[in-house]
Amino acid sequence: MSRSFASKVLLFGEYSVIKNSNALAMPYPLFEGKLGFDKNNKGGRDPELSALSSYLKKSEERGTLDFDFDVSSFSFDVGQGLFFDSTIPQGYGVGSSGALVAALYERYGQSDQKDLPIDELKRRLAIMESHFHGSSSGFDPLVSYVNCPILKKVGEGLRSVDFKEDPKGEGALFLLNTGRSRKTEPLVNLFLEKCKAEEFSYLCESELLPVTNLCIDHFLENKMDALWDSFFQLSHFQFEHFSPMIPKLFVDLWEQGLETRQFSLKLCGAGGGGFLMGMTRNFKELTKELSSYEVRPLFRF
Repeated sequence: MSRSFASKVLLFGEYSVIKNSNALAMPYPLFEGKLGFDKNNKGGRDPELSALSSYLKKSEERGTLDFDFDVSSFSFDVGQGLFFDSTIPQGYGVGSSGALVAALYERYGQSDQKDLPIDELKRRLAIMESHFHGSSSGFDPLVSYVNCPILKKVGEGLRSVDFKEDPKGEGALFLLNTGRSRKTEPLVNLFLEKCKAEEFSYLCESELLPVTNLCIDHFLENKMDALWDSFFQLSHFQFEHFSPMIPKLFVDLWEQGLETRQFSLKLCGAGGGGFLMGMTRNFKELTKELSSYEVRPLFRF
């Protein structure tokens, strides 16, 4: 019935994108999901899809769902046992709701969706995903929908990008599983509240934005030595100023990375749990050092 839609990882841009930094995200096919039907339908309507269906109906009535989407067919199919068969962990910052929205848009979106400008596609997906987070940029479902890395560059909009990894490389960007889920909305609201303080807002604009943009530039230009330094600066900034978003059980490990320079950690998405993202020059040694943690390579260099 539906193709699979991959999860996504926001490589760089967590929180800073709210302050208008660049952002870079990529599909992460280790986790994926697709639409299907419960043939027995003994469980009744999927509560998550049922709630989304009600939300889209109300949006259509209010006129905020301002593009062709077959809400009636979607609602009918939910009653027939439609569900999202997914391996994407929820509350881990890897786009579980984004992949779902992408799958639904492909299945029930109508008319000119195949030839849309990328910014319009993102806008439509954002309207749908807002049900899950209160508001949405549309970035997560866009990456899942187009299934390629997307760069958001200030002043230039959105575009797909390409980068090549070295599967045999010793270094790696990696994901570290904290083992706990979290909700995005309260953490984003906390950040927005902190930004009301002039000093914190200035720090984000004068330090967080430039180092985030540097990380993206260095990564896309394959300047891994420069990325090593800018990634460390980003890790240090988040350690100093984003402590509420760092899971308490991982504060010591984060600090260990800063002190030893064997690895650096940063938030992956909103933080608070889910995955952390890291960088190391020797992934084999890292897995020995962090043998008590679940660590997965994301990009080898």
